[in-house]
Amino acid sequence: MAAADPPPRGEAAPALKRSASIDRIPADARRILHRLAGDLWGGDVDPGALAVSQLRGAMTNEVFRITWPGGEAEGNGPRKVLVRIYGRGVEVFFDRADEVRTFECMSRHGQGPRLLGRFANGRVEEFINARTLSAADLRDPEMSTLIARKLREFHDLDMPGPRDVSLWQRLKRWLGEARDRCSQEESNQFQLNKLGDEISVLEKTLSGLQQSVGFCHNDLQYGNIMIYEETRQVTLIDYEYASFNPVAFDIANHFCEMAADYHTATPHVLDFTKYPDTGEQRRFVEAYLSSAGEKPTDGEVEELLGLIAKYTLASHLFWGLWGIISAHVNEHIDFEYKEYARQRLDQYWQTKPRILGPK
Repeated sequence: MAAADPPPRGEAAPALKRSASIDRIPADARRILHRLAGDLWGGDVDPGALAVSQLRGAMTNEVFRITWPGGEAEGNGPRKVLVRIYGRGVEVFFDRADEVRTFECMSRHGQGPRLLGRFANGRVEEFINARTLSAADLRDPEMSTLIARKLREFHDLDMPGPRDVSLWQRLKRWLGEARDRCSQEESNQFQLNKLGDEISVLEKTLSGLQQSVGFCHNDLQYGNIMIYEETRQVTLIDYEYASFNPVAFDIANHFCEMAADYHTATPHVLDFTKYPDTGEQRRFVEAYLSSAGEKPTDGEVEELLGLIAKYTLASHLFWGLWGIISAHVNEHIDFEYKEYARQRLDQYWQTKPRILGPK
């Protein structure tokens, strides 16, 4: 189904069923939904009968599931789409036009949902009838192996554009944004005056190592991974931060996400005792490397494990700076960004001596 363009701006948005979250759906998005009801399921679908529910766990955007009644009773499957409303000020983190192009390219590669329509500050996406993973799923040996194999496939995608590593320039840019937005007290609290040197040291240390570069997701938390239960096929969604980077960074970031559970009463609280142990890390890396068809040597496994450990430091800086900036630009999202940032940066300082050794 091609993306549905909205009717002319002068056309009134259809009335939608009231719910706790319906006021968050912009009028131009409602016009797209009105048209999709006819395009996807025929003109007998009443757009005024749809139900809206907000999905939990999103920390940059607001995501809503839109459901029309009747489809399952007719044997046509659920009549559902997703409406994604972009977070305010998130352009500081990534270029939205680049992200939309990535989304469309992924769709052409058969990855993730289809784009059904765009509006001024968001888009309508195909609803994937698969299960979103939970925090506990990441610890399951079978699931971890499936994720590793999928991630290798993702890294090997033939994406357009230069294959330049984005990590270091992005960190430097985010540090500048954090400094511009923070008060002196906040800057002191997060030791922003020291982070420029830390980024430079990491870049110098890690850029000189032999390593693979691929198209990385860069935000592989459990909420961005879905599985079709019947086929056991994994799909990755939400490509806002995706770019070319060292693949070890992507895996390190995924390992760090095992410390999080964004569906608790305190979603910002991290537990780094849940970082995968040596056996879990090795199993993931062996599955990742062997998915290309050849069994990796012990040396290849150890080399990648060593790189991943080092890139956890870059991951802590990445999301620490993200949290600091988000506290200033994402005030409408109910998440303790500053506390999250503090935990990530504390983990950086605590683990750096062990991982890189003393100066």
